[in-house]
Formats: sequence, C-alpha cells, structure tokens
Amino acid sequence: MGAVNQTDIPPVLVTGATGRVGRLAIDQLLDAGVPVRALTRRSEAAATLPAKVEVFAGDLTVPESLDPALSGAGAVFLVWTAPPRTAEAVVERLAAHVRRVVFLSSPHQTPHPFFQQPNPMAVLHADIERLIAATGLESTIIRPGMFASNTLAWWAPAIRAGEVVRWPHSAAETAPVDDRDIAAVAARTLYQDGYVGGDYVLTGPESLTQAAQVDLIGDALGRRIAFEEITPDEFRSLWEGTVPSSAVDMLLAAWNAAVGQPSYITTAVADILGTEPRTFRQWAVDHAIALTEGS
Repeated sequence: MGAVNQTDIPPVLVTGATGRVGRLAIDQLLDAGVPVRALTRRSEAAATLPAKVEVFAGDLTVPESLDPALSGAGAVFLVWTAPPRTAEAVVERLAAHVRRVVFLSSPHQTPHPFFQQPNPMAVLHADIERLIAATGLESTIIRPGMFASNTLAWWAPAIRAGEVVRWPHSAAETAPVDDRDIAAVAARTLYQDGYVGGDYVLTGPESLTQAAQVDLIGDALGRRIAFEEITPDEFRSLWEGTVPSSAVDMLLAAWNAAVGQPSYITTAVADILGTEPRTFRQWAVDHAIALTEGS
C-alpha cells in the first residue's frame, strides 16, 4: 500500500457548474486537491471549465441522465436550476449513489422581514430540503442572503451607459455576500468533515442601504453615480418583459419590508473559512471592470 493520494478522494459532482457559485466552487475544490465532475446541459459549456474537470452531460429535468455523473462520486453540490417537478426523482438518485450532498438554498426560515415575504423559490427550496432530509443523506444546507453579484444585473447597465441608477426602496438594507465566499463555504463543506447536518445562513459583514451600495460602487470606480428613487410601479414597468412579474413582486415586497431594519447578519462565513467575509466595497473594487465594461 502506497501513501494516500488524491485518487483516494472520491470526486465531487457540481451541478450548476457554469453558474455564479458552481463555477467558483469548482476552482476552490480543485485548489484543495479534490477531483471534480461537472454536470452541464450543453457540451460547449465544457470549454469554459478548467481542463482538470471531468464534464458530464446531464439535465436535472431528466433524472436518469445524472447516473453516469453520480456513479463513483462521493458528494454532490446541488444547485437547483430546473422546474420543481423532477426534484424528488433527482434526490432519490443522489441518495442511491452518494453519501453526501451540499444544497444551495435560501434563508427562507430566517426570522427577518426581508426573508419572510411570499416567495415561490423559497417554497421549492423548502421542498428539496424535506426530500433530502427524508433520504438519510449526509447533508449541509447553505443559505446565502443577497448576492453581491446581483448588482451586475441591476445597476451595471445604467452605470456603463453613464445614466442615473433608477431604483425603488433606496433605504432598504441588505448585507450582500460575495459569491467567492459562498463558493468557498460550499467547497469546504463538501470535502471537509464536521459540517454534516449543518445549516448556515451566509451574509456579508455589514448592513447597507441600496443607496449606500451604489455609493460604494461609485467610490470603487472613482466617480459619483447619480441615484434616483422610483416608485414600485415605475420599477415594475421598467422591468416588464425582462424579469417575471412574480420575481419583481417578490423583490419589491422584500425591500419594502427591509426599509428601516438593519439587515440580518451572521458569522457563518468567518466561522467556516477562518477569514472575515469580503465587504461590499471589496467586491466592487474587484469587479470594477465587470461593472464598467461587462464581463
């Protein structure tokens, strides 16, 4: 028997491998010497992944398509990117093949008004959590709050165009968490022992109003960004046709509930990684090019 080497670590399968968190989690796992498999619906996506990654074609809507990727895997990072109807069959397949699952969920149980608004995504997440719990899989649930990277979709187009950022509920407070911190927590809980049964709400380190977040982006870019408060109805018409109205209603309800309320903040990122979570200012500095020129 030789020394224990990397080939003794069963591979981790990452679903949502080209998404915001999955893609970064892959890098974190590879850095830790963990073999990685990626599940992707499109073969051309393989070109964007590191050469060391073993790519499997598969689709959460076709549960049996996951079998080759699951065979011989030790753990799965589950990022649900499909309609709900195949969730039960997918979780059954995970339980049949692997020992451990880390699920990217949301803070729907968190006793803070921002997270207590009606939310179809939260219903789906809660259902998947129940399915996972019923299988006896070793599981860890991670629940990022507001993603710092949402601002790329929300405010970057106006910033690039040199226009005013027009937004509702500027006084709503959130604690944006850096995608890199979410991915690092996911990776750590996938390959290190001690997190089975863990349930972690992940937030950034500080509560900031939306207007303050825009100001911090301006600081990072070295220019003032004009901000104009708009009404919820103006916001609805602004996003009509680009974002489902249910998603817009969900955001408006959450922001409305968060006005005048300091955001919910946890120490989970620091507890797990041993380093403080990145600040929103740090996120903005590191994403200055994406904010001004696009990805």
